[in-house]
Amino acid sequence: MVTNLLKDSLTKGDTVYGPFCKIQDPAIVEIAALSGFNFVIIDMEHGPYGTESVQNMIRAAEARGLTPIVRVTENSETLILRTLDIGAKCVQVPQICTKEDAQKVVKATSFYPKGERGMCRYVRAADYTAIDGATHFGSANDSITTIIHIEGMEGIENLSEIVSVEGIDVIFLGPYDLSQSCGVPGEVKHEKVMKAMKDAVKLAQQYGKAVGTFTESVEDAKMWKSIGVQYISYAVDVGLIMKNFKEITNQLNN
Repeated sequence: MVTNLLKDSLTKGDTVYGPFCKIQDPAIVEIAALSGFNFVIIDMEHGPYGTESVQNMIRAAEARGLTPIVRVTENSETLILRTLDIGAKCVQVPQICTKEDAQKVVKATSFYPKGERGMCRYVRAADYTAIDGATHFGSANDSITTIIHIEGMEGIENLSEIVSVEGIDVIFLGPYDLSQSCGVPGEVKHEKVMKAMKDAVKLAQQYGKAVGTFTESVEDAKMWKSIGVQYISYAVDVGLIMKNFKEITNQLNN
């Protein structure tokens, strides 16, 4: 049975880093692992992934000792079920706005008595029946990390209720969508956005929830770490490649 390294790290209070991935080649996951990142977020919401390609990305991550996290496209019971059945142990669900939204996520990610996740042992998550049903169904709830995105002011305003939901492990604050909700689209460092995010970090911490966010610079990552954010997504694979390619071509052409 594969260990959930992210859950272990967050429980110990460690800070972890990893990029979003849109490139479908498992090589990008191996490169992230070899470079020293702790996790990758396989992005089904804004990336071109299907279930089969996600499964191969998960395999690559596990082979290299990296935690694969899957951001699904929506808060869908069926989609979350399929993602868990192919072996994902960390699921990230976007656009959570209410306590009911968060409860729906827990219901989809957990077997009885915490939830109503569909039961099947003929799946990769149960090692194709190499793990007996009782063990799989009995241990899965404790091995899954459930991450929810708070991406708008509705979610911020309802956060005191959302964080009270048992079974939510990480509150991920999405700065870009939040900036749009604040009326300053794309201005992720605007005072309205920063205040909303910092207040959310404090509130989540009061309820013992780990907090995550998206950053695009080492300076920003260090700033969020300094106020207690543990789960830090550092940029996106395609952006990191573009940045480095441009730096090289600019040097070659000057």
